[in-house]
Amino acid sequence: MKRWVALFLMAVGHLTESGLPIEIVKPGEGAIAQRGDWVRVHEETKKLDGTLIYSTWEMGQPIGFCIGGDMAIEAVEEVVTGMREGEVRTMVVPPRLSRRSAYPNVIDREDRLAYKVELVEVVSSGCRTPHPVQLLRPDRVFDGTTMHDDWIVLVDGETILAAGKEDELEMPERVREVPLEGMTLMPGLIEGHTHLFLHPYDETSWNDQVLKESEAYRTILAAKHAEATLMAGYTTARDLGTEGAGYADAALKQAIEEGVIPGPRLLISSKAIVATGAYGPRGFAPHVDPPLGAEAADGADLVRVVRDQIGHGADFIKVYADYRWGPSGEAQPTFSLEELKTIVQTARSSGRPTVAHAATPEGMRRATLAGVETIEHGDGGTDDVFALMAERGVALCPTLAAVESIERYRGWTKGVDSDTARIATKKESLQRAIDAGVTICMGGDAGVYDHGYNGMELELMAEYGMAPIDVL
Repeated sequence: MKRWVALFLMAVGHLTESGLPIEIVKPGEGAIAQRGDWVRVHEETKKLDGTLIYSTWEMGQPIGFCIGGDMAIEAVEEVVTGMREGEVRTMVVPPRLSRRSAYPNVIDREDRLAYKVELVEVVSSGCRTPHPVQLLRPDRVFDGTTMHDDWIVLVDGETILAAGKEDELEMPERVREVPLEGMTLMPGLIEGHTHLFLHPYDETSWNDQVLKESEAYRTILAAKHAEATLMAGYTTARDLGTEGAGYADAALKQAIEEGVIPGPRLLISSKAIVATGAYGPRGFAPHVDPPLGAEAADGADLVRVVRDQIGHGADFIKVYADYRWGPSGEAQPTFSLEELKTIVQTARSSGRPTVAHAATPEGMRRATLAGVETIEHGDGGTDDVFALMAERGVALCPTLAAVESIERYRGWTKGVDSDTARIATKKESLQRAIDAGVTICMGGDAGVYDHGYNGMELELMAEYGMAPIDVL
């Protein structure tokens, strides 16, 4: 079809100015095609010696397009506009318009081409899609809560019309059935913890990504990562910080929303907030002031920073309630409970939630008491902390896939080596959270590992003890 459109565009697009004769071979008796109509046509292209180049009649299927609505229309509207259903027209196109490059092995430089076009049907006005409603018939349908073995789904273009038992649904007049044997049909997945501006640490270390890769380069990568996430089945994603790429996530989100690039619906947190001295990159001489992977702020300045990030497009605020800044490099709480409350209350006054990176019991406790919506990681959660989270309705994004990926980069082989201490801790903390009744969020920390492999987190959630239906 694309090849036909390209050929027809060049061959017919200038009929009026070229003065080429158009012959009516067969009059029509049906509706008249007008600009704005969706039509279906048959088309045949031959050399003047009778050699067939292309024929939709032989293919057994006419092609459809909207007059005035896409790239094909400039080429055909002069011919098709005003034709009646059933009418057939022919024309001969000179060599300069024959578009030899579309068929370089068939059409010679001096060939003239003969075209025959039949208006099969004026399908609709207003350029609505002519395709019938699709009836999707998988083995199973998951509706977000329950798995159904006897459901179908009706889809019209990009709209889901209905889902349920076939004998309980109102069926459209025109339906095209699409069998999906052996498949489960489900809503788009939600990635709860991703970093679209990062890529796997075994490719480039986190420090080098923040310090050596330009914001422009990282944004281009982020666009590719967004597409990979969407194609993996994730139609919504929370991005938990650009890690040194400033407010570039707002532009990424805008490009997706405007259809410039493909990607999931994004909820963005922009820069994220860290306590002064707690975050990296670190290890430089005192006179060197490297850019950080998040925005540092403390005390009263937290109000300004939260509001500034909101003003630059943040859908929620991310705060690092603890980090690896202890005397021996171990994780310790960063912000006081009062500071965390300031962040949460300032964000909440604008209608936005706050989420917290936290892996220590005290960091998790303070963040929960402050009123965050989710705890990210939660490795060191105790029974008391998880009970508090369940009581306050705070969910956990365990980021299991990130830990297994990092351990793999360090030489661990899954299925061969015993669990490392970090993996064993993850398994234990997840089970504690489940036992306490904490809501578990699907968030793997993609970016530590390849975008598009987001499903790894789902598999690990089930492997570490969650029922598959609960994982979904």
